[in-house]
Amino acid sequence: MYKLNNLYFANTLTSNCFVIFICCFLMFGSLSSQENIILEEKKLEHYSQDSTQELKLLYNSLIKKADTLGAIITLQEIALTYSHLGSHKDSYDNLWLALLLADASNNDDRKALIYRDIGRHYSYYKRKEKALQFLNQSLSLRKKLVALKKLDKEELANAYLAFVATFRELKDLKSAKKYLDSSAIYLKKSPNHRDKAFYSFENGVILNSQGKYKESLKEFTTSSKWFDEKVPGYKVLINTYIGDCYKNLKEYSKSESYYLNAIETSNKYKAHKNYTPLIYERLSALYLIIGEKDKAFKSLKMAKDLDALYFDSRSKNNRPLLEIQDEFLEEKKRQIIALKEQRINQLEQEEKVDFLERMLLLGFIVFLVLFSAFFINSIRSKHKAEKEILRKKRELELQKNLEIIELKNKELAASVIKLIEKDAFIEQLKNKLSKGDGEINRSEAKQILNSISVNSLENWNEFETKFVSINKKFYTKLNKKFPNLTHNDQRLCALVKLNFSSKEIAKLLNMSNESVHTTRSRLRKKLNLSRDVNLKQFIASI
Repeated sequence: MYKLNNLYFANTLTSNCFVIFICCFLMFGSLSSQENIILEEKKLEHYSQDSTQELKLLYNSLIKKADTLGAIITLQEIALTYSHLGSHKDSYDNLWLALLLADASNNDDRKALIYRDIGRHYSYYKRKEKALQFLNQSLSLRKKLVALKKLDKEELANAYLAFVATFRELKDLKSAKKYLDSSAIYLKKSPNHRDKAFYSFENGVILNSQGKYKESLKEFTTSSKWFDEKVPGYKVLINTYIGDCYKNLKEYSKSESYYLNAIETSNKYKAHKNYTPLIYERLSALYLIIGEKDKAFKSLKMAKDLDALYFDSRSKNNRPLLEIQDEFLEEKKRQIIALKEQRINQLEQEEKVDFLERMLLLGFIVFLVLFSAFFINSIRSKHKAEKEILRKKRELELQKNLEIIELKNKELAASVIKLIEKDAFIEQLKNKLSKGDGEINRSEAKQILNSISVNSLENWNEFETKFVSINKKFYTKLNKKFPNLTHNDQRLCALVKLNFSSKEIAKLLNMSNESVHTTRSRLRKKLNLSRDVNLKQFIASI
């Protein structure tokens, strides 16, 4: 803690000891509860003229408790107190210290408030560009928090009011009015009486500049009610601008009274000491109007002395502030660069490890793919060879079966031909016997004819039985495809399959050639064959 206290009062915020402290503090620190935050803010809002030492003790206590948020709030309050006392260098240092803590703890809400306060400090020295830079950073952070639903949108009013105060001090009331209108949008439903009081004050200033003095005084009166109770030190500014209103109304005694009251309030509460040079300047101008030159000269001299004390670059208190080169940003930049280098080295190492892992994985995948391809190819080749063997075996069996069927069909056809010849001979014999010539009597001839007819029918039945047994698949397919074929149709199909001509079929079936052609035509219709389809080829394909 001794090092920390020394650091707290040092002129620079970027020592290595502080960085080490921040890291340790964040590793073992914890945020205070929301209830403690609200209680702490309420307590700190009522600062007294001797509150600096008390706040330092509170800060040290919060550090011991590892209460990061409470420490940040306390540093902001210390900075505010120093600012009221006119010690802007100390105020500035405490704000940067608070910013480092807030940044290290990723507390965007507090960072936004600190950016706002730093921007306001720059505006005291008329450094408009820097002031607006930090105020815009504050506004952007708050808008981000609102978008993330971590902050009520009504809180944006405070950010816009900071711009209003800055442009008022820079005497750019046109811009101040624009931001004041923006703040009004968020104040409509806001329960925040503090921001509403500030709005009334700033609106009074603008109305005064527009020559609306009565309306301006009404706004100052409205804002005074809250400031009298909560922040009486702010009456320094309110009374000053009320004095301006009365001066514009040519009520010079009231104007002088309010200016003097503003100086008295500043001395009483040790508040807004940096604003007293402006009050003395106003008093000097007022005394010139009413012809009190001695008072005018003394007031002007007092204004210049105080301005030199609080703002001149020769001031021992403020020279470091004007020379500061945004040490926090520089330190932050160095930290970011160091982290980037560290991250780059880490990424390079990770990349090497990843590359090695990827190469090993790729090698394993390639090996696995090659092995799988070889294994699959081996199985496929084996399967292909087995299929080829089975195919050849089936082809041989089929060829053998076809040869057997063909041989049997040839034998069957030969037997049919013999049967045709036999039938022809028997037919001749029947003709002779039927005439009754020779020694055989008629009754014996009739008995022989009946025997021949029976033998002929039995021969046909035997032929059909053999044909069916040889050509089972043919009959199965034929019956399946054409179940409506008659027995005679099936017999005709069998003869056609055996390549018998119409003439041979006529002799075999004891029919005329014309009857055979008629029977074939009927069969074609039953088989649904068009004229361009050959009957013999169709039956052979079954």
